[in-house]
Amino acid sequence: MPQPEETAAALARNLRELRRARHLSLDVLAGLAGVSRGMLLQIEGQRVNPSLAMLVRIADALDVSVSALVDLGAGASVRLVRAADAVDLWHGEHGGFGRLLVGSDRLDHLETWTWTFEPGEAHDAEAHPPGTREMLYVIAGRLTLEVDGERCQAETGDAVVFGADAITARPMRRGAPCGC
Repeated sequence: MPQPEETAAALARNLRELRRARHLSLDVLAGLAGVSRGMLLQIEGQRVNPSLAMLVRIADALDVSVSALVDLGAGASVRLVRAADAVDLWHGEHGGFGRLLVGSDRLDHLETWTWTFEPGEAHDAEAHPPGTREMLYVIAGRLTLEVDGERCQAETGDAVVFGADAITARPMRRGAPCGC
């Protein structure tokens, strides 16, 4: 697994390159992403560890995947991402984590993640751009998903597909039973 400094350096480099390639000033990108100019300066200067929600907003504003922001290497026609190079972008208070395993490239928004939640942990996500769909597969345990006020409980071996553009509350959570 990359060290936090490596990930911060890659994020700073990639953000700067993507912003410049699109001829966006810090002020314009800040407006598009809904973050402050100062925050973008801090990210590009490797002085802050942005939240996953903030990375999603910045990636959406640049029209790239989150993986494009934290990609440690250069693009190639075939890219192997070693298990040790996967990046943890969320940590729960009881040891859970959200790990970005791989993203397709800088043009489309296809990513593979692994999420581990310990009992009582939750991850609140913001809505993604219109048309975004997510797919979940529960490897072990029980997952309660809430999307736009509708709750669904998935058990081991279950899969769920949902519109991630409708998220308004507690999108991934372990907890009380509910029906789909």
